[in-house]
Amino acid sequence: MVSIVRKAAFWAAVSTSVLLAPQAVLAETIFGAMAKAYENNPDLNAARAGLRATDEGVPIAKSGFRPQVSAFANGTLSNVDNELTGSRDFHQGQIGITVTQMIFDGFQTLNNVRAAESNVFANRESLRANEIQILLAAATSYANIARDQQIVVIRRQNLAFLREQLNASQARLDVGEGTRTDVSLSEASLADAQSLLITAIAQLKQSESVYVQIVGVAPTGIKQPGPATKGLPRSLDQAVALGLRQHPTILAAQYKVDTAGFQVKSAEGTMLPGVSIQGQVGRVTGNSGDGLDSNASSVTARLTVPIYQGGAEYGQIRQAKETLGQQRILVDSQRAAVQQNVVSAHAQLEAAIARIGANKTQISAANMALAGVIEERNVGQRTTLDVLDSQQTVLNAQEQLAIAQRDAVVASYGLLAATATLSVKSQGLQVAEYRAEEHYEAVKDKWFGLRTVDGR
Repeated sequence: MVSIVRKAAFWAAVSTSVLLAPQAVLAETIFGAMAKAYENNPDLNAARAGLRATDEGVPIAKSGFRPQVSAFANGTLSNVDNELTGSRDFHQGQIGITVTQMIFDGFQTLNNVRAAESNVFANRESLRANEIQILLAAATSYANIARDQQIVVIRRQNLAFLREQLNASQARLDVGEGTRTDVSLSEASLADAQSLLITAIAQLKQSESVYVQIVGVAPTGIKQPGPATKGLPRSLDQAVALGLRQHPTILAAQYKVDTAGFQVKSAEGTMLPGVSIQGQVGRVTGNSGDGLDSNASSVTARLTVPIYQGGAEYGQIRQAKETLGQQRILVDSQRAAVQQNVVSAHAQLEAAIARIGANKTQISAANMALAGVIEERNVGQRTTLDVLDSQQTVLNAQEQLAIAQRDAVVASYGLLAATATLSVKSQGLQVAEYRAEEHYEAVKDKWFGLRTVDGR
């Protein structure tokens, strides 16, 4: 079997350009569209912000390892009314600092930290999946505009052809060689062509609006792209293997299994003893007692052994175990989904490339047939209806070619997306790649600070 890469290269080499719309001076490429979407898409930027928020779960979890420090102050004013000494006011104040350090909490903090780290890695893979989908959406919207532009041009050419046929039918009627029926048929076909052109223009505007939503800028100079070739797997088996090995939805599901496993251990830790140490330093002032100010300090060690907490701890452990089982099942679900997507995209790509070759053959034959029908009509062997039918065949074939070209492009990038090969690096996009690990490394060990990494 000829490889998909060779087929795509062959398609790009023989691709026709006669149906392309006039291009602007500054033409946008499909790679430029993907780069702008990667940088500008609000949904993708929101997902990045969500990952940064998830990163903060790690220092939050690590706070269980660290001391808790608090200051306290209190004051008391009392009045004593004695029959011998009369009324007398007493006041007392106390200030100090308390430091509490957890020594052992049944490994809850340790497992909470590990769960938070796994959650970060899972969300990082989910972000990568979002990036892939946005790149695919940008490529799809670009290909949609290229298709719609071609269809608009085809239908305009069809409209011009039908106007010529109407003029020819009217001219034949004027010299007595045609009939009023021929003129009416030409007028009906012309009106239908005008309606089709209006519909095509409306569809183009819709595709352009979707492009703006995804890419963030208005489309300029869109031209027909060829199917993707960079990183495209050579066979279906290779594509499936790639997808199952590296697709971020599968990796994210596996990290979520790890997260759920650590949450089970953390829940089980509530059944274990806990040890903490608390130190306190304070000063007492006032006129009660001997009236002398005094300093006080203490160190307290506390051992807590849970015996029964109303049954909540048992329910939480069982709940965590069920969640773990759910996450393991979801890994299998993601594997099946990725495999289905890979096989579907591969089949669509092969079908689209085959349709392109068939459509080009059909266009060539239909044009030759149309020219012959026109000549036969001119000598009275064919009718105007025959000419219009032949022209409709040409129109349909041209539009089907534009659709097949679009489908080949979308299926090729869809195959890259299904195998998780569609990325900034693999496609050589001219845009800075977002590095999620930089924010994580900056915050994972932070002890204090209100400002975010970017200064907010």
